[in-house]
Amino acid sequence: MNTETMETNKTATTKTERISGCEAIIRCLIAEGVDILYGYPGGAIMPVYDELFKYQGKIHHVLTRHEQGAAHAAQGYARISGKVGVAMATSGPGATNLITGIADAQIDSTPLVCITGQVPSHLLGSDAFQETDIVGISTPVTKWNHQITNAEDIPEVIAKAFYIAKSGRPGPVLIDITKDAQFQEFDFSYEKCESVRSYNPAPKTNIESVKAAAELINNAKKPMIVWGQGVILGEAEEELKAVIEKAGIPSAWTILGASAIPTSHPLNIGMVGMHGNYAPNKLTNECDVLIAIGMRFDDRVTGDLNTYAKQAKVIHFDIDPAEIDKNVKTDVAVLGDSKESLGLLLNELNPNSHEAWLQEFKDLYAIEYEQVIKGDLLPEKEGLTMGEVLKEINAQSKGDAAIVSDVGQHQMIACRYAKFNKTKSNITSGGLGTMGFALPAAIGAKMAAPEREVVAIIGDGGYQMNIQELGTIFQQEVPVKIVVLNNEFLGMVRQWQQLFFDKRYASTEMTNPDFVTIAKGYHIDAKRVTKREELADAVKDMITSKSSYFLEVCVEKEDNVFPMVPAGASVSDVRLS
Repeated sequence: MNTETMETNKTATTKTERISGCEAIIRCLIAEGVDILYGYPGGAIMPVYDELFKYQGKIHHVLTRHEQGAAHAAQGYARISGKVGVAMATSGPGATNLITGIADAQIDSTPLVCITGQVPSHLLGSDAFQETDIVGISTPVTKWNHQITNAEDIPEVIAKAFYIAKSGRPGPVLIDITKDAQFQEFDFSYEKCESVRSYNPAPKTNIESVKAAAELINNAKKPMIVWGQGVILGEAEEELKAVIEKAGIPSAWTILGASAIPTSHPLNIGMVGMHGNYAPNKLTNECDVLIAIGMRFDDRVTGDLNTYAKQAKVIHFDIDPAEIDKNVKTDVAVLGDSKESLGLLLNELNPNSHEAWLQEFKDLYAIEYEQVIKGDLLPEKEGLTMGEVLKEINAQSKGDAAIVSDVGQHQMIACRYAKFNKTKSNITSGGLGTMGFALPAAIGAKMAAPEREVVAIIGDGGYQMNIQELGTIFQQEVPVKIVVLNNEFLGMVRQWQQLFFDKRYASTEMTNPDFVTIAKGYHIDAKRVTKREELADAVKDMITSKSSYFLEVCVEKEDNVFPMVPAGASVSDVRLS
């Protein structure tokens, strides 16, 4: 997005007041409704932190133990609240440490505003101490970024940042502010941004496209819906449910779409993707109309594009024109906000049911249950399985918990088996697959929704990537629940090594520390479970605890996650073993 050509429309101006740039930053954040800010101080951002100290009680700053933790915590906050998450760091390594979280937010469409300090403007380009071109570095992984060298630009740029981050398809924005701009005084007033020239965040839905989609759906014999996170971001859960129920369409979800519709809904047929459910993967290549809603046809969902749904008419509902025909050729594209477009679609649909077609999904589910699910949830083997841990968490939380998962085998198990009654209950790193995501993201989620039970499901590998955030939990007294499923392996890589590299377990076996002792060192209640008969009581103790709790469950070392679509294979080639 070209900053030079941007012009904004704003709300009525407020009275001016002469203040410093650093105070203006804080005042702008307050005006945008920011209540929690995650960050880590340093030299180039110190003036802002000094000003923040004066505003205690209006913005709660959370000192994470690493800037990556700040970015992921802001993501967790945004994902469960629907608001913009905010992270702040100093220049140089502080700024670059944010990049992984920013990249994660970009590919998963999470609204973030990240503020970084920068060396004084007269030192830019001189290789000054802790100078890094963070605008250049972050350009590929931000929705928009901007460097401020004059204090008077602060209000307009911050207002624009929040608008761009939240509007349309959300995403991360980075603002880099030089130290001299933080000290400069100017006549401050703040006006929220309501539009940006040449930026059309939500295309108006074309009713003719909706009617064309409805005609295909009304005439379909074997329609299938795959919905993604766009439904949640558009707050279109009720509209989706109404569409599914009126048309009687079997409906599957991507990982980031999970929880938009309760898992118990009779037309919810499960998860698509590499480790998704057998039936929706297999029958993607047998449906006659495929309706994609707020999803981007990621390679983990489609498998081999040359064989993906070639028999079907494809309808694609999305807010982002760039996603249309990017991976899968569409027959009907419906651009626009999902809440609006699904509401219009509902009016055009005929009441219908597809019982025989739905029975095909049920029949394939029965096969998956006997060959996979039964062994995961009701194991006969001596060691604990990850699936039975999720089953016990479901039982104790009654499906009301928000599950924050890291990346790996445990993530696939959590997404497959967690029961969700409420939307915004599945928080995970989807497109980037960032190990280390879950612990700080769970902190942000719990702080954004203190009334909800938040359970982090993490593998022993990913846990150690941001284990230092236990210090944040301790200092902030965040009552998040942490479950580490410990198989002493980098489990997903090990599974691939077993299946495709003749069991050459190269650099995947882990010698782990005493996780319980580490948790107790941070004054967090902790327990280790090694036997099946200990599991129920341990999970009950965790769920009923009013404070943070760490539970390590030692699971089978060489269990695999099935079903599985091998990389590059057709979704029809999904394996059950």
